[in-house]
Amino acid sequence: MFISREALETGVGTAPLGLRIATSSARLGRTELPSGIPPFGQRLAQLRQHWELRLARLDWTPDLAEEIGSARWFRGLGTLFGLSALALAFLPDFSSIAAPPAMHVDSTSQDEFRNQAIQPLAYGGESGRKMGLTERVSPVANVPERPIVQLTATFTQGDSFDHLLERAGVGAGDATRVSNLVAGSIEQGGLTPGTQIDITLGKRSGPGLPRPLEAVSFRARFDLKLGVVRSGSDFVLRPQAIAVNAMPLRIRGTIGAGLYRSARAAGAPIEAIQQYLQVLDQHLSLDTAIEPGDTFDIIVGFKRAATGETRVGELLFAGVERNGRPKAQLLRWGGDGQFFEASGMGAQRSGLIMPVVGRITSDFGARRHPILGYTRMHAGVDFGAPMGAPIYAVGDATVTFAGWGGGHGNHVKLDHGGGWGTGYSHMSRIAVSPGSRVRAGQVIGYVGSTGLSTGPHLHYELYRNGAKVNPMSVRFTVSNQVDAKELAAFKARMAALKAVVPGAALGPAATPAPALPQL
Repeated sequence: MFISREALETGVGTAPLGLRIATSSARLGRTELPSGIPPFGQRLAQLRQHWELRLARLDWTPDLAEEIGSARWFRGLGTLFGLSALALAFLPDFSSIAAPPAMHVDSTSQDEFRNQAIQPLAYGGESGRKMGLTERVSPVANVPERPIVQLTATFTQGDSFDHLLERAGVGAGDATRVSNLVAGSIEQGGLTPGTQIDITLGKRSGPGLPRPLEAVSFRARFDLKLGVVRSGSDFVLRPQAIAVNAMPLRIRGTIGAGLYRSARAAGAPIEAIQQYLQVLDQHLSLDTAIEPGDTFDIIVGFKRAATGETRVGELLFAGVERNGRPKAQLLRWGGDGQFFEASGMGAQRSGLIMPVVGRITSDFGARRHPILGYTRMHAGVDFGAPMGAPIYAVGDATVTFAGWGGGHGNHVKLDHGGGWGTGYSHMSRIAVSPGSRVRAGQVIGYVGSTGLSTGPHLHYELYRNGAKVNPMSVRFTVSNQVDAKELAAFKARMAALKAVVPGAALGPAATPAPALPQL
């Protein structure tokens, strides 16, 4: 809005509203104003328009990363400082505020506040509202007790059953009688630490006397629950058998990016996967022998009680398949719980237990050495086999040497007794230690190409009274190294385990468990 000179002098009359810029001069941007406005008013309006245009053309917020040091840059810096100062001017006051004076209350009010306050239980914290005592409140002489008290105690490591009952408030006489009563039904070694004991105590016969024991109930074994109840002045033991389905749990699946994750995704228990990986690592190279697309096969002992509890047992079978063909079949066998490769237990050639699954590439006798280049005695038999293939002991023996053997590379020597011994050379990895006992078919190492070797193979030697003889001339037969009945039992157990349907143990509890041959 523009004001005329007459309006400025007399206070009346105003110029028309809403004037807009019509034309501008080349330098000053002067606008041609409508006629009828006095010269002083025109001059004032032109000055105002001139400065409005100049201010509008100014860039107050330029990019400070451009044209550093120019007038435009300093103008933007001034804008920054100006806005910053304005923001600081509106900061709140940080001066302290005086708190109200503390309340002074009497002892009755303090007791009331204490009972309604939130405080640690060690200081007697209470829930709900409890009024402080007044003159109208008088303590009672006797407070009636509950006739029955039910509680749960936990059996800990190094604890005893009678001491547990006494800590729960049971008299020494009742605790001793009940402990002797259940001792015959508890497995050797006592209760498992962590067992929950449900205890029911009756009414005291007099002030200060221990409560009489009315009943005790606990899980003595996975398949047995024991209860003890009072009958007059004596106790009666009431065992309760719990039906348990002992079908082994079998889990199969395809290996993806990782064996552990694939097994977990298939539902395998963590403890079962850990055992499976440990066993495979002793017989195969997990880095090179396992590939995506292979199939893992895990069978573990598994128990499921009719009450719903489950228990995962020991690993029974560890298998790996590739394109439908077994790459590893490891079965737990024997009282010492070792794993044996099924192909190593049954593989034989001309009645011989083969030390490795492969073909003979070089016989016993004189030959031209492929590395040294001259003819010399080849005092063993070479078996061609893939890198990392398991090597088996041909019979029960004691390990007399396990380590680096010069040109033999990683070398193992076994003493079978009666003057007989065997040697295994060029291993990539040794799986036994000197002085240990091994059984026929047990993995003692893995095929490699260490020492004087042109490729992965096993150099197998046989000693008689220390002299090297042709391994193919002596019959280390299955009948005198692995008993025929034991071998048949081994194969029967393998067949029974592989007949288990994957996931069947997680089905209806009434599914009968298959009869498995004993170890």
